[in-house]
Amino acid sequence: MRQIIAITQVSLDGVMQAPGGPEEDVECGFTNGGWSHGYWDETLNKTMGEQMGHAFHLLLGRRTYDVFEAAWPKMDPSSAINSSRKYVVTHRPVPAETEIWKNVVRIEADVPAKIRQLKQESGPELQVHGSSGLIQTLLKNDLVDELWLKIYPVTLGKGKRLFGDGTMAAGWQLVKSEVSASGVIVASYQRAGAIKAGSFQL
Repeated sequence: MRQIIAITQVSLDGVMQAPGGPEEDVECGFTNGGWSHGYWDETLNKTMGEQMGHAFHLLLGRRTYDVFEAAWPKMDPSSAINSSRKYVVTHRPVPAETEIWKNVVRIEADVPAKIRQLKQESGPELQVHGSSGLIQTLLKNDLVDELWLKIYPVTLGKGKRLFGDGTMAAGWQLVKSEVSASGVIVASYQRAGAIKAGSFQL
């Protein structure tokens, strides 16, 4: 069975919208894009290298797919991300493959069922980067196996959040953590059954 891993940059108040730049995602009037840039340091660079330094396939929402497709072939043509298989959830056609950007598979209907089927197939882990809308679908349907979070020491007040109203109640186990020099908490969690509920009342 394949694992689905959500790799997400998130603010202290849970916002994941547009960490990479002002124009990355301005939907709903979001004006704080690029909030991760001033905190990026060698620890985060090393972490991303480790997280993307082995075989994986991508599972992306359409906006993140478009951002990646425009950036990665120019930023690092030799990167494995360009030739890795990319599953993109979208109702719209995707651009034709190029010599560098390859192996694109569109998922346009029955998304939870199709993703469950993908999990049952053989192959490398499925990494979800960004893709705030897709992540909501995955969390509602208990399809995320691990969360690899980078939690930044900023509050943004508004924006698309990692855990929306439809997130199902679930337990998670912290399996790895460290803090970068700039104060970013790097934490990896694995799905760990139900919430361990109880009461402190006598």
